[in-house]
This record gives sequence, C-alpha cells and structure tokens, in this order.
Amino acid sequence: MEIIQYLSNTLNISPKQVVATLRLLEEGATVPFIARYKKEETGNLSDVVLRSFVEEKEKFEKLEERKKTVLSSIEEQDKLTPELKERVETCTSLSLLETIYRPYKPKRKTRASIAKEKGLEPLSNIILLGKKVDILNVAKEYIDEEKGVLNENDALNGAKDIISEIISDNPKYRFYIKKYIINNGIIVSSINKKDEKDTYEQYYDYKEKISTIPPHRILAIYRGERENCLKVKLSYELETIFNHIYKDYEYNYFEDILKDIINDSLKRLILPSVENEIRSDLFTKAEDKSMIVFKKNLRSLLMYPPLKNKKILGFDPGFRTGCKYALVNEFGIPSLVGVSFITSNSRSEVERSKAELVNLFKKNKIDYIALGNGTASRESEQILSNIIKENNFKIEIIIVDESGASVYSASKLGESEFPSLSVEKRSAISLARRAQDPLSELVKIDPKSIGVGQYQHDMDQNRLNDTLSGVIEDCVNEVGVNLNNASVSLLKYVSGISLPLANNIYEYLKTEGRFNSRFDLLKVKKMGPKSFEQCAGFLRIYEGSEPLDTTNIHPESYKVAKRILNECNIDLLHDSTIEKTSKIAKINISSFIKEENITIDLFNELKKEIIKPTRDIREEAKVAKINNDVKSIEDLKVGMILEGTVRNIMDFGMFVDINVHCN
Repeated sequence: MEIIQYLSNTLNISPKQVVATLRLLEEGATVPFIARYKKEETGNLSDVVLRSFVEEKEKFEKLEERKKTVLSSIEEQDKLTPELKERVETCTSLSLLETIYRPYKPKRKTRASIAKEKGLEPLSNIILLGKKVDILNVAKEYIDEEKGVLNENDALNGAKDIISEIISDNPKYRFYIKKYIINNGIIVSSINKKDEKDTYEQYYDYKEKISTIPPHRILAIYRGERENCLKVKLSYELETIFNHIYKDYEYNYFEDILKDIINDSLKRLILPSVENEIRSDLFTKAEDKSMIVFKKNLRSLLMYPPLKNKKILGFDPGFRTGCKYALVNEFGIPSLVGVSFITSNSRSEVERSKAELVNLFKKNKIDYIALGNGTASRESEQILSNIIKENNFKIEIIIVDESGASVYSASKLGESEFPSLSVEKRSAISLARRAQDPLSELVKIDPKSIGVGQYQHDMDQNRLNDTLSGVIEDCVNEVGVNLNNASVSLLKYVSGISLPLANNIYEYLKTEGRFNSRFDLLKVKKMGPKSFEQCAGFLRIYEGSEPLDTTNIHPESYKVAKRILNECNIDLLHDSTIEKTSKIAKINISSFIKEENITIDLFNELKKEIIKPTRDIREEAKVAKINNDVKSIEDLKVGMILEGTVRNIMDFGMFVDINVHCN
C-alpha cells in the first residue's frame, strides 16, 4: 500500500491533503508552522491531525522497512512465491507481518532444528502423511549413535519436535488462536503478596473479559504484577483451540501421536507466544489511551487562562518552616519575598505574622493571592480570608496546584533565575507566575512532574517525552510568545527554534536590550532563513517599529496586510474593533484576492488578525470560589454543590480540587 493511500484512509483526509503535507514536512516545516500558515495548502488540517499524520507516517515507514527485510530474507531462502509476496506487501501491521514471516524466520537452535540436524525430518514427514506403518520399526532406521539418536524413541521424539514446530509456525492456527482468546478469554489476577497500603486489593481476586477490559485496569494490573503483588494470567477454553487444530489431522493413522504433538505445540510453543502478543497488544492499546489522556490534560493545563496585568502574591503554605510568599508585578518580576508563620502553633507568632501581612497588603497593590494546594493550604486560606474580610481588602484568593513547583525550585533553571533565594521562596514565585501565565511558567517543568498523567511511569518514556513535547510545542505556538520577555524555556518550543538558537536569542536580548522588529531576529547568531521563516510569525513584538509584529500575521504576508490597512484607512493599534470591522467590510474581497493572487482563507486570517491584533486565544481566567463551610472531608454532604478546579481527567473519573486536604 502506498503511503498516500495509507495516510488518506487512516486519517480520513484526501490524497491531495496528504501530498501537500508530505511535501511541507520534507521541506523542513514544523507542525505548528503548517497548521498556522499553510492551511490553504493542507485544506485546514489542525495541529492535532498533523501530529497524528507524523505518527502514522513514521509507523508506515517502519512497517515498509520491515517488509523489505522480510521479503529479502524469504527470497534468499528461495521460498518467495507470488502469493506470499502479495501477502507481505499488503500486510497492514507489524504483528501480522511477523506472524506471516514466522515459518521463514531464521531460528536459533530449537528442538526441531536439532532434530533436523540429526536427519529426522523424513521420519516427521512419514507421520504427517499418516499412512499405516509400524512407526517404531521405521524409527529404528534413524538410529545413529554418533548424532545422538540412541534408540527408536529418540528418533520418534525428534520427529515429534519437528512437527510441533511446523504446527506452531502455521499462521492460520496463530490467527485463529489469537482471535479466539481475545474474543472469548478472560484476564485473571490474584494475590501474590500484599503491599503496605493494599494498593491492589481490588485485583486480589479479579476477572474480566479480555475484549472489554478498560485500558486503566490493564495498566493497574500490569503494574501490580511488576511489583510482585499480583499474579496475572489469561484464561480460556483450551479444548476448543485443540479441536480446531486437530480437525486437520483427525483422519491421520497416527492419531494418538498427533494428539501429543498438538498438545506439546500448543503448551510449549504457540500459547506462550500468542499470550505474550495479546498482553503486549493490550498494553499498547492502554498506553495509546493513556497518551491521549495525558495530552488532553496537559493541553488543558497549559492553555488555562492567564491573569494578565495583575499583581500576584504567591503563597506556598507550610507548618514547621512557615509559609513562603513572593509578590510579583505584572511582568512576573518579584518585588519582595518573605516568610509568614500564620500556621504556627504559637499564638503570639500567629498574631505577629497576621499583623505583618495586613501591613504588607496595605502597602502594596495586590490583585490575587496564588495559594498552593499542598500541606497547610486550607488552614492558610482561612486565615488569609479572615484578614481580607476584616480589613476590606480587594484581594481574591485562588488555589494553584503545586505539582512540580518543587521540581522547578530545586532545578538548575530555578537556581540560575534566583540564585540568592531558598528553594521554598522560588516555589512561591513560581506559584504566582503559574496564576499569571500558566503556559510560560509550566514549560520550565518536566511535564511528567506536573501530575496530569495516567500511569505515566509505565509507558515508553521516549515516546511519552516526544508526545508531550509535541503538546507543549503546539500550545506555545498557538498562543504566541512575547519575544522581548521570553525565557529560554519558552523559546525552545517555538517553531523552528532549537535550544542552542533559543540561547542565542536570549544572549542577543541581554546584549542589545530588546528586539524592535521581527527582522532583527536575522541578526541573531545561527538564525538562518529557514529558521526565521518557521519562527517569525509566532514571536510577538510590542511597542516596536512594525505594528504588524504584534499579530500572528507572518512577515511573508505583510505586503498584503499593509494594502488592506491602507485601502481601508485602518490604524492597526488604535482603531477600535468595531471601527476596523466596519472599515474592512467595505473592501471588495473578490477583486482583492484576485489582484493579490491569494486565497479567501488567507484573506480571512489577515482580517481576523487586523481586527484583533494583540488578542490572546485563552479566555480570561474564571476563579473557583471556595466554600469556607467545608473545612474537611467530614464536612462534605450528599447534595452539596461546590465550585472547584478540575486538575485531572482520567478514564476512571475526574479529580476536582475543592481545597479540602485529605490523606
């Protein structure tokens, strides 16, 4: 199957879209660049479809490469028939291909290959023919002490081993057995040993159909098995499988011998192999689903609406060492950091700390308190709420997930940003910045540490890293990056920018102070025309020399965009949205796109950017209001309606943070 047909069928897109996308990828275009700026060529393929496109393309190429190896191997053995060649070439999965190849795959030493070396293959053929002969007498003819065939039983057993392997290698049997077990089998788990928390208690005596078991239970059971807490097996009707094979030999004279051979082939060769395949397939399917869950949760977290242009106090609660706080300005720059002991056991210390906070709130403009949701969160929230209420401060408290904050705080990046601060104080800054702009702050943390995955440690880590990096890349480019205040952590995810190039951009900023135009990027060391093409449209410059640099419009479309602005007499940054909409409506679109030789899609994209040039696709943040009547799990009652923040959505349920700590 050609790659164009495969991708078209698999992704349900047209061959024309496939050809265009393949060409763009071969030219070095990134997924975000194609999704944003090449819509007219790909037929509006989204970044989600394009990510699947890349995955399926790699899967297809891997399969085709394996097919070449298989065909070459079989041809070298002079066993490649036209029918077999067609079966290999039309094969649609690696698992299916390996099953077809199995009879021809060069084997390491097996009992069958040893028997063949001893010259026992003709004896196995006599048994398979099933003619009425005294097989023990015939077997005597194959006794050869030098080859290790000491008697007729040795000869007969060797012949049986050869037939066992023949049956095992038959793709027809393997296809049937695998399908039968999947459709009719049961996965069974039982206790091997208890762990301290009885984590796997529900699986100590558990059964579920293989065909219907959900992915998250597969991952849980497999993890329990790896930790030696569970024993896991597949259960099915062996007799049905035996009879399916035996019917091909039931008229053979050596009926009893063949029954033994079939049983041996099943138990020693076929079933262990097929069961491993099925278990591997179940894991792959579960891993695929978990990847989807992780991607969705990570995207939701990264794209959570920011609290723009707000002054925020990050508050990292704690008991023994106090609560660390940090006030950051509208640009995320900390202006003060400190420690408060409002959760201390000492009443006098609590009162002193409360007075210090009152003074802090009076002297500084604070819009929000970003309160971490870890230890002492609820206790801190109650005291802070009382301080705000008693003094009529116009400050709102928001609960921020602490997951991964300590990872960033203790990292080299955290240390390089704030070398003079303790880990806990860096964490308070990070919490404030998470509320201010979740995307910009969370890109500094390994996504596996953010706490939105499902059995993430059980997955292929290389594949997981690639998948999550793709999600971050798509989010960063979808939102866009303010070039003059972007961190290296953010820049490295921009289309076309590698980590070394991100460092070079940051060095240019430190040396020159700022970028005044997107074209200043060409002055950056190692920034070539291709990198510039890929990244320029995603990098925004405010208060620079070119107003269009504040938009998502790519520099290659500036000429057309400027004509729209001039013909409609639009001031990009000062005219209101209503004014621009009214002015641009007067343009003769059909004449314009014909004269400029552009598509209607490109015109509409330019129009959208001109009308709202500095827009953020993320909405304004909605803050969950905490119910102070609910202080612990015991306060929850059936029928209560509470606001909370969705932290994680899994196959088996949803995690909603209502700021009630539970052990």
